[in-house]
Amino acid sequence: MLAASPTPLARPAPSRAAGLARLAAFAPRAGRDYALERNHDHGPDQRTNVSMLSPWLRHRLVLESEVAATVLARHDPDTARKFLQELCWRTYFKGFLELRPALWERYRAALDEAVACARRDGALAARVHDAQHGRSGIACMDQWSAELRANGYLHNHARMWFASIWIFTLELPWTLGADFFMRHLLDGDAASNTLSWRWVAGLHTRGKTYLARADNIARFTGGRVQPRERLARTARPVADPELPPPRTLPAAPLPEDAGRAGLLLTDEDLGPELPLPRRVVALAGLSTAAELSPGGVSPSRIAFAEGALRDGLAEHGRRLGLEPVLLNGADGMDAALDWARSRGLDSVVVPWTPVGPARRRIDALAGALARSGIALWQPRRAWDEAFWPLATGGFFKLGRRIPEVLATLGVARGATPWTC
Repeated sequence: MLAASPTPLARPAPSRAAGLARLAAFAPRAGRDYALERNHDHGPDQRTNVSMLSPWLRHRLVLESEVAATVLARHDPDTARKFLQELCWRTYFKGFLELRPALWERYRAALDEAVACARRDGALAARVHDAQHGRSGIACMDQWSAELRANGYLHNHARMWFASIWIFTLELPWTLGADFFMRHLLDGDAASNTLSWRWVAGLHTRGKTYLARADNIARFTGGRVQPRERLARTARPVADPELPPPRTLPAAPLPEDAGRAGLLLTDEDLGPELPLPRRVVALAGLSTAAELSPGGVSPSRIAFAEGALRDGLAEHGRRLGLEPVLLNGADGMDAALDWARSRGLDSVVVPWTPVGPARRRIDALAGALARSGIALWQPRRAWDEAFWPLATGGFFKLGRRIPEVLATLGVARGATPWTC
């Protein structure tokens, strides 16, 4: 039976102002209240126990450092420990994928293979389609699928349950589930989404899978969701090659004098306080949201990303005193090259583009610019420079050093490591 479609909730506004307002509203609850309640999914219209900041953090309309500083202005580090750890999970996943970019290419290749397999196997294609459209035969899955498609969001615990049931109960390819999330989640990005699915499948930490249980689902939904269907009781191993060793984080230099420089923003990083050269004479934006999935990204997901890009461009235009140009997504590379040439630029500055679909676009642009004698610079933020090199293994190697890193960045005082 098709799950009843939930009433779509008001979408978050893709603006920095809206993100900062959400941060201000949530900050008082980021201490003990958050630690006690964060795992509970009270339903789509009851989200006061979690921050809901991820769509703005995803595009860096609001910065991680701003969130940490705002929370620490109201709570001491130990009280806010759980929230700060959760904030840094996104950073950890970003860093982990930056140090192992082959995992993204491996995922996209496996996704292509799974799509091709579904085309050949009509029964598999039908099961995948049913799971995505609320006809899986498992009521909670159908409910979460409808919620995801309607609102572009699922509680983090529901994401884990969904992924686990998809992989171990429905026995569907994990890459197709990850792609389903990527097409709809307003906060979906290459690192957090891909590596979270790998974690559930037991590929991130070898042999450590996440198995959804009916009693756990009932407990953390307050009895709102009580699966009656039999869920998998064992996790069948998912085949995958060994993890590649971490690489050294590539250098990200930025000369003080880059000549006539143009700032090119993508929807990956739109926040303030960007590292910039001395003379920025042009500003443009390039949307890459449509490339998040080869299967087509939901219109609402694209609308949020493009709205965020327009907001970020407007804000940087005001700061720099420049009129921004929004480049056409369909022929963005040619448009970006024409923009740089027509402005007589010596260089183009793009905030560091993390591993994922947008990275391939920027790498291609770098080559095209170089052939025209224009340099491309990709500076990294201090937050990433400090945290990403710590993502060589499990989270807790990075997690225990959060106080130290925040102190180094000037966000917090004291540097006593946490015991995670």
